[in-house]
Formats: sequence, structure tokens, C-alpha cells
Amino acid sequence: MQLSKRISALPPYPFADLEGIIAELKKSGVEPIDFGVGDPADPTPEFIREATKESLDKHAASGYPSYIGSTDFREAVSAWFEKRFGVKLDPATEITSSIGSKEAIFNFPLAFVDTDDIVLIPTPGYPPYARGCEFAGGKPYFLPLLEENNFLIDFAKIPKEVAKKAKILWINYPNSPTGAVASDEFFEQAVQFCEENEIILASDLAYSEIHFGEQPKSVLNFSRKNVVEFHSLSKRSRATGYRVGWVVGDLEIIDAFKKVKTNIDSGTPNFMQEATIAALGDEKHVEDSIAEYREKRDLIVEAFTSLGLPAAKTEATFYIWQRVPDGMSSEEFAKKLLAPEIAIVATPGSWISDETADGLNPGEGFVRFALVASVEDTKKAAQRIKENLKL
Repeated sequence: MQLSKRISALPPYPFADLEGIIAELKKSGVEPIDFGVGDPADPTPEFIREATKESLDKHAASGYPSYIGSTDFREAVSAWFEKRFGVKLDPATEITSSIGSKEAIFNFPLAFVDTDDIVLIPTPGYPPYARGCEFAGGKPYFLPLLEENNFLIDFAKIPKEVAKKAKILWINYPNSPTGAVASDEFFEQAVQFCEENEIILASDLAYSEIHFGEQPKSVLNFSRKNVVEFHSLSKRSRATGYRVGWVVGDLEIIDAFKKVKTNIDSGTPNFMQEATIAALGDEKHVEDSIAEYREKRDLIVEAFTSLGLPAAKTEATFYIWQRVPDGMSSEEFAKKLLAPEIAIVATPGSWISDETADGLNPGEGFVRFALVASVEDTKKAAQRIKENLKL
């Protein structure tokens, strides 16, 4: 059997490697505390689960769902968006459902990217930005997110000849994995850059509801023209397994993406849409999550600063982007944390970063912690770091 060139050229999905490491630790009798993959261990709130159960019976014989989401679903998203961001969206033309944000992000380039078109992609970043581009025949051009620039894209350093060939610019603020939040000035720069170069501005806002200061904004607060945004229930409501998301923005972009969706999937299940309607109607569970993530963030940050490492500046998301000790690589530090007396799984920053055109891997020198373990396990992890990590 001969694999396609497209599949053969792909590197392993980075988080698949972590599963093997965890399995080996368990086989040796060590129960690790896993901060590797961004999948919350705590259950989805009960009221959302109950709404799902009720909807299962309601839709027992309803057949295929709408490709773009039910009217009720899109109206609920519109109402939530207006309340949350102050932006009124037309449910008929500016919103479509998706099967989580990963599916939507991966497939989105199919609507706009032809062979050898360029897509501008932040690194470190979410792998589907690049993989979706490559599967559509495009060429990723990676933009480094650097600490000295507050992990924001530096538009002045994008070569003009690259910008002129680009079809899409991906942005992701609040940012995974750095925890950075974008300023109004940054959003204005992004909009202007895309307008000047006739580029679609695609914003991944999966982490908008997990923040430790002011509420992050939507790029739609700054422009609606040639802008599209991707949202998900996964992180907001601890519903990663529900696979529900929504895509909003410029009606011409949404219309093109709908054409892609109708040829790829059969729509988000009705019972999941109704669970989402229930979830969007409640903010208390979101506030509770924020308080818990803040506690876990502070525990891990304090453990590392007590050993003399710099404090990670996590303003949002449930990630900590921790700088490693001088003279040590990301992978070396992550392996040090896997020692049996510590047994903590974290992701080397180099694993989730792509090299830029000048050979830089901007994730080198950092490790990522996904604050998905319980508070009790996070306390144990912090204590293990303080007592057993020798730098």
C-alpha cells in the first residue's frame, strides 16, 4: 500500500506522542499528573448534560440536522454574541454551525486557497491552521510569536512579496499556548494589514471566555469586512467531546464556507445544538471555571518562581507558557519533569511550533502546561516541583 504524498509528508500530530509517554509511565507503575493535552478532566456541567439527554428523546426520529445549524441555534448564537461582544449578527447570513472548531479551521482553506497560495500562520499555534492549508494545496508561511513582542504578530516583518500572495491570515487571541491577549491597537493593525493586502482575516476565538482580566474582544468589534471568526463550546463549557462550534463574520465568507460544509459533513447533531443553546444561556459555570483556572495557574506559576524561574504571563486561556532554565532545551526540561519523583507531563514548546523561513523555532525555550488536571492534582504537582525539581 502506498500512502498519498500529502499524508506521507505530514509529521506526527504532536499530542499523539504524549499519549505514548503517559502509557509508558503508567506501565512502570508511576501515575503521572497530565498537563499535556488541553482536554479538561472535570465533567461538563450537569445542566448541559441534562439538556443533551432531554434533546436526545426530542430528536429521536428527526433525521439529518441542518448543514448550517437550526434557526434556534443560530439565533441563540446571535443573541449571545450581541450580549457578549456588542455585535449584532444576522442568524440567516452571518452564522453557521460547525462540528467543533477543529473541523471548521481545518476545512476553511478549501473555500479560498488554491495550489501554492500562501496562508500566514502564527507559531507556536494550533496545528490545523497549517495542516488545513497544506491539504488545500497551499503553502504555510509561519509568523513567530516572540516574548519580546508580547507574543503578538509583528506585521512589519512580513515580507511584502509574501503578503501580496497570501489568501488568509490566522490570528488567535487569547492565544494558545502563550496566554497572551491582543490589544485594540493590534486588532486595528491586523484589520489594516489585511485590507491593504486583500487577505481574509481569520480569528480563532476558542479561548475568549477564559480570561483573568478584562474580557477579550472579538475582531468583529473592529471590522466586519473580509473577517471571519471561529468559536467553540469546548473550552467555554468544558465540552470538548460535544464537538460543537460556530463560525461567524462576513456574509460572503460564511456563504463560501457553507458550500464547503455541505460537501464534507452532515451538520452538527440537533441534540448537541440544543445543549449549546442551554450552555450559552448561562454564565455562572463560565465564571466558576475562570476562578478554578486562576487558582491552578497561580499554583503552578508560584511553584516555578519559587525556584527562580521567570513568571509566565498568562493573561487568559488555561495554558502556562513557561520559560525553561538557561542552557536547557524545551524537550530536556519536559523530560526532567517526567522523572518518577515529579511525574508531570508537559508539552515541549518546540513540539508545537514550526520553523520560520529563517530557521527559528519560537517554541524552543518554553514548555506548555494545560491546566486541565483537578485542583487537588495541581496542588500535588506544585508541591512536587518545589520539593523535587533540581535546576
